[in-house]
Amino acid sequence: MARPRHSAKAPPPAMPPGRDDHITLAVLGMALAAATVFVVARDARHDYRFYQRGFRAAVERASGTDAAKAVPAGPQQVWVSGLQRADRCVTCHQGVGWAGFEEADHPWRTHRRDLLAAHPPERFGCTVCHGGQGWALDADGAHGRVAGWSEPLMDDVAAAGLPPAATGRSLVEVNCNVCHRYESRTAGAESINRAKALVVEKGCRGCHLINGRGGLIGPDLTWAGDKNPEQYDYSRLPGRHSVLAWHVEHFKDPRALVPDSVMPNFHLAGEDTVALAMLVLSWRRGPADASLLGRTPRADAVPEVEPAEYEKMAAGPGSWFVRTGCVRCHDVSALGVKSPTPIGPDLSTAAEDTVRRFNMPIDQFLRTPVGTMRAVLTRQILLSPEQQAEAVRQLDAAYAAYRQSASNAKEGDRPGVQASRMNSIR
Repeated sequence: MARPRHSAKAPPPAMPPGRDDHITLAVLGMALAAATVFVVARDARHDYRFYQRGFRAAVERASGTDAAKAVPAGPQQVWVSGLQRADRCVTCHQGVGWAGFEEADHPWRTHRRDLLAAHPPERFGCTVCHGGQGWALDADGAHGRVAGWSEPLMDDVAAAGLPPAATGRSLVEVNCNVCHRYESRTAGAESINRAKALVVEKGCRGCHLINGRGGLIGPDLTWAGDKNPEQYDYSRLPGRHSVLAWHVEHFKDPRALVPDSVMPNFHLAGEDTVALAMLVLSWRRGPADASLLGRTPRADAVPEVEPAEYEKMAAGPGSWFVRTGCVRCHDVSALGVKSPTPIGPDLSTAAEDTVRRFNMPIDQFLRTPVGTMRAVLTRQILLSPEQQAEAVRQLDAAYAAYRQSASNAKEGDRPGVQASRMNSIR
């Protein structure tokens, strides 16, 4: 009996074209987006290998393959024994000592040769001048822009929000003056040089102790740069909160930040407030290894008063004002006393001024002073009752000398006296 014949199974119907393409395209799109995010994130967080490859390629283009092979690879470090710190800045900033990259972008730019000659990196490192966190290998860490690090890289980012006079290049002067603080002028540090001149011009030592000399009314500024940033009161500081910004605002208007301050408002120009803020921040303890200081002075070199002039005033009729320290802030022109920093009024007319300005005689003013003099006579110049009586006698004598001088000048202006003088000259 013959077996029945089975018919062949029909093939499945063909899928219409494009039915699952949207799934494939969605998967490919997600993969492309993930790859894009990965590449962007990698490029946004360039590690040192990226910069080393870039510098090696630049050297190869400029000087050939053999020169490019000499570019070191991997983390690079300078151990600065005098500062007990490790600086790895040269891991990315490989062009520091290479000639020919003076106009290159950072981090491949060649450093100024004159500064490197005086401060070789193998001896000084980098962060002692430029700031930052030397041992870090990522950009944010190396530039000191991380929590808990108070010495950021001195660049335009650090200067953001400050007056135009503050730039990355000028802020480096803060660190320069740590070692060069006793120089009256330092080559290339124009902002710091201006601030040092202002300290003398405005008589800062009349109230502040600086390098062992000065008054006691205000805080000792000798090591003001070592003050912890957390010790500042930023509650009245507008804008960005930083120690530098605090000092800039304080020099603009002291009472705006410290309402009970007796420091006067000097109405300084914007660049002067920045310069003084930089100078104060530079007043911190320098390296323990004295050999790093080279031949820089170790004490203030220029006296604010010439010795011969001081001796002349100390032996003259106004010697009392010299001995008591009044000369720090006040002229007494009627007695030949000239202050190096006359930030206060001439005391020749003090016996009259207290009546006119404060409605009290000079003896009462000395017992119950007001204004800035209250701080002076309660913190710096403490007078006993006997010394107050002597001060009254000296101020009365100065006023008498002033009136006599004014009378003589008035007498000399009379026509008859002038004619007599002309006849005597003939």
